[in-house]
Amino acid sequence: MAEFEGTPTGLGRRFAVVGSRFNDSITQPLVDGALDCLVRHGARADDVDVVWVPGAWELPSAVARLLMTERYDAVVVCGAVIRGETPHFDFVAGESSRALSLLQGEYGVPIGFGLLTTNTVEQAQARAGGDHGNKGWDAAMAAMQMADLFALLDSGEDVEDDS
Repeated sequence: MAEFEGTPTGLGRRFAVVGSRFNDSITQPLVDGALDCLVRHGARADDVDVVWVPGAWELPSAVARLLMTERYDAVVVCGAVIRGETPHFDFVAGESSRALSLLQGEYGVPIGFGLLTTNTVEQAQARAGGDHGNKGWDAAMAAMQMADLFALLDSGEDVEDDS
């Protein structure tokens, strides 16, 4: 039985990191974490583009435009939607997440999901370099692993053959 698993490598790959400016005290550390992860895992700084959008609602349209170019092996999104007193949170968080999922399927390009959806600012801070790590880093790691897995699956080579 063949088993396939991607490794987190940025060598020879192009990435886009799309960050939301809303809640920038949270999103800037997420973007910084994603960039640090990509470079530490072999991506050249010249092979990573950073795109800023106003808020989480705009993430899917920017990602769609980037995917249309066919330049990227993976995209990483970084944003933060923090629950407030109105249902606005539910619409923005849910619809942005759904749209990103659909884009990933439509284009066949991995999208690392670093869009925080938290109840409080403190929860978001804990996930943007605090007690719960940096979810921008984690999203970049997942994007690299999936880009590598897709390349491996497309090549038709077996990683491990137990027969």
